[in-house]
Amino acid sequence: MKSVYLETTVIGNIAGRLHPDPVIAARQIATRDWWSTAAVRYELFASALVIDECSGGDSEAAAERLAILDGIPLVGSSAEAETLVDALLDGHAVPKSEPRDATHIAIATTNGIDYLASWNFRHILNPATIRQIESVCRDSGYDPPMLVTPQQLFEAFDDS
Repeated sequence: MKSVYLETTVIGNIAGRLHPDPVIAARQIATRDWWSTAAVRYELFASALVIDECSGGDSEAAAERLAILDGIPLVGSSAEAETLVDALLDGHAVPKSEPRDATHIAIATTNGIDYLASWNFRHILNPATIRQIESVCRDSGYDPPMLVTPQQLFEAFDDS
């Protein structure tokens, strides 16, 4: 079974009411459709960083996000992950202003996760930087996870 690291934006799209913006609502629906069977199709993981990010903001919303994560195993950070964070930032694969995004990538990478699921198109799923992210990971001695949306994972499973 393939493994998936759940970046914080995935959890945020599962929790809460549907957004009035139809594009955001479509992402929420796609994420929820994927989530409905994700646990039987994939081995799911998060990290302490995801827990930390989901804990912020409105206390009721935070409680809902944290409930979604209940029972999801956490993969840890390490010295290797921190070194990879530095390489991702220094290599301009992720902006230096976004160390948390680099940390998500590094944790998933150093833990050998197959897919990193996200809706973060600015710094993780950015078509202009995906190759740079992959290159930095490989140059650091790691096989990077495939960076995908939950919708891509849902559609890929349906086609296989």
